[in-house]
Amino acid sequence: MTPRARRALFTVVLFFAVCAVLGSLLQRRVGAQSSEDESQLRDSLKSFTNVYALVEQNYAEPIQGDKADTAIYDGAIPGMLRVLDPHSNFYDPKAYAKMREEQHGRYYGVGMTIQQQFGGGKVYVVFPMEGGPAFKAGIHPADVISAIDGKTTDGMTSDQVAKILKGPKGTAVQVSMTREGQAKPLVFPLVRDEIPNPSVDLKYEIRPGIGYVHLKQFQETTAQEVIEAVDGFGDLKGLVFDLRDNPGGLLSQAVEVCDHLLTKGQTIVSQRGRAYPDQNYVAQRGNNGKTFPIVVLVSRGTASAAEIVSGALQDHDRALIVGQTTFGKGLVQTVYNLSENTGLALTTYHYYTPSGRLIQRNYEGVSLYDYYYNHAGALPPNKTNQEVKLTDSGRTVYGGGGITPDEKIDPVKANHFQETLLYKDVFFHFAPVYLANRTVDKNFQVDEAVLAEFKQYLAGQNIPYTQADLDGVSDWLKASIKDKIEATQFGESIGLRVRADWDPEIQKALSFLPEAQALEDTVHKVLTQKAQARNEGGQGVPAQP
Repeated sequence: MTPRARRALFTVVLFFAVCAVLGSLLQRRVGAQSSEDESQLRDSLKSFTNVYALVEQNYAEPIQGDKADTAIYDGAIPGMLRVLDPHSNFYDPKAYAKMREEQHGRYYGVGMTIQQQFGGGKVYVVFPMEGGPAFKAGIHPADVISAIDGKTTDGMTSDQVAKILKGPKGTAVQVSMTREGQAKPLVFPLVRDEIPNPSVDLKYEIRPGIGYVHLKQFQETTAQEVIEAVDGFGDLKGLVFDLRDNPGGLLSQAVEVCDHLLTKGQTIVSQRGRAYPDQNYVAQRGNNGKTFPIVVLVSRGTASAAEIVSGALQDHDRALIVGQTTFGKGLVQTVYNLSENTGLALTTYHYYTPSGRLIQRNYEGVSLYDYYYNHAGALPPNKTNQEVKLTDSGRTVYGGGGITPDEKIDPVKANHFQETLLYKDVFFHFAPVYLANRTVDKNFQVDEAVLAEFKQYLAGQNIPYTQADLDGVSDWLKASIKDKIEATQFGESIGLRVRADWDPEIQKALSFLPEAQALEDTVHKVLTQKAQARNEGGQGVPAQP
């Protein structure tokens, strides 16, 4: 069999494998498919093979190599799944490997986040991961990867560079970097190692006795990271749990996070589907009576597992939810491993919060673009269209359109001047210029001298500005400069902390801790009263003979 024929055969077999998974799930529902349904399915599959055969034989150009893969991976299978819902998805070998890597929270390489400049330009180091080989060797943000093992990276994409830098633990690679202020490339001999990619990228005591935890996503290590972060603060007086733009991830980790914060026996989330039995998750261990006020900060990008955590804590009045209405993803995907390292993420359940809310937004008749990027337009126009539920203390909460915050915090909107600086990555590129012939310590502050150099840099880059532009965003400007300079000098986590100390949304969230404490006190009182009423109602009941 020719390579072309083998590839064509594989793509068709793969398509049938996906269809087989879908068909087997459909047949698990109560009552088997009718013979008419099965006949229609066979006819549809036959039509697909006929269409593929005609295209493969008669298309104006040969369908082979990447084009054959694309026809199936990016065309037929995704097209079939998109008809079902926005979240069922097919992973080709590259995407499947990346998904598994993200779920594991670790990989083998040199430990750098890299990014290509717009227009196919140079590949920059965004930041070296703290503790990794690149960080230990002294590689900095904004270093340009010019060569790997003596071979130039000219013309390479960031994906191609990343693929070369990854490799088995203990293997060596030599990376050449060009750096601002250095006449010659710097050569770094590196030994690949296991690179952790923690989901908690920032945890610190933001105020005396008040912890702050930022969680990027839910992966295999998330629950342990969150537990260690929370317990590591000691005697907490309050916690700000930042889930902004957290896209979700593993359901099991969301359940474990809630288990550590809720009372033993409280419901965390329930799943209802057609092909599998319903499941109800409850706190198995609980918080052992250790409570403190919690403010959960959410945004429109907070989704899936992050909404499970937000919804559970809100329904049990364990936390005050603040920020913006979340994304609204209440569909659970089961990932099926298919042939050739491909995977199918298929929606098999809807999830419901403890009060019974379905968080999933409406996606019927909504384009995929609007669903993901214009989701405000897909939300119910008013609360009269949303399902109404009650929290443990009797507060009203709404389902059917994400998690509605208890207190709204509007996101900070950038003006035109700020957008220009961000689009051009001005702070990222200014930091190495400023540090080219100096170092800073952890007491570094952005004073008038630093601002004077920054203005010179803007002029040198032909970026127009006025003094009014600078004065109008003075605090943001200083925090942005300090963030990148300290991240370059000391590591990314220091830069993130600088940003968090300034962030107006975080500062506003901190101001709601008294309300979170009042919420905790109220629900405790309500539950105590309910328990007493149950006990009193059970007294004086005649014994049954």
